[in-house]
Amino acid sequence: MTRIMFVGRWEGDAAGRLREAAMRLYAERGYEQTTVADIAGEAGLTARTFFRQFADKREVLFAGSEILRSRMVEALEAAPAADGPMRAVAAALAAAAQMLGGDPEFSRRRQSIIDTAAELRERELIKMVTIAEALTEGLRRRGVPAREASLAAEAGIVVFRVAWAQWLADPSNPDLGALMTATLNGLTAVTADH
Repeated sequence: MTRIMFVGRWEGDAAGRLREAAMRLYAERGYEQTTVADIAGEAGLTARTFFRQFADKREVLFAGSEILRSRMVEALEAAPAADGPMRAVAAALAAAAQMLGGDPEFSRRRQSIIDTAAELRERELIKMVTIAEALTEGLRRRGVPAREASLAAEAGIVVFRVAWAQWLADPSNPDLGALMTATLNGLTAVTADH
């Protein structure tokens, strides 16, 4: 007796397969020319499976943003009570570096795709604004006045973005955490000279 295996419904690591297929297609065809159906087909899955994993084709590149934001806020809130706002933000930046710094090649591929489409650059900026708001709220819960909390959080986002760009541009420096620290120290030096 021959057994028939139904593999059509097997999804395995559907999110990972869809992400890899999307990255490949975005790089080959361009983000705007790639459809959800293209991505699902490339991954050997259905569009329905795609939408169970991601809200839309942008989210393939931004899935995990909530986890990043949560980890940064947790690190900020776990900083010693005696630490000032920027030291607490530094703890958040260290958490981001730990989460994001493990696969520079993937990050470079992802960023090169984001850089090609205004819709994706806008989504990246929204992600940064959302993180800044969450850090501001975290600092407020630590008793930091609103103005100083906002200033420290926004400065942290500037440090994040500058260090991130430098890390992506320089494959010889694989330590994102060290770049975050160096960039924060550079900001401190620039602002002290006024």
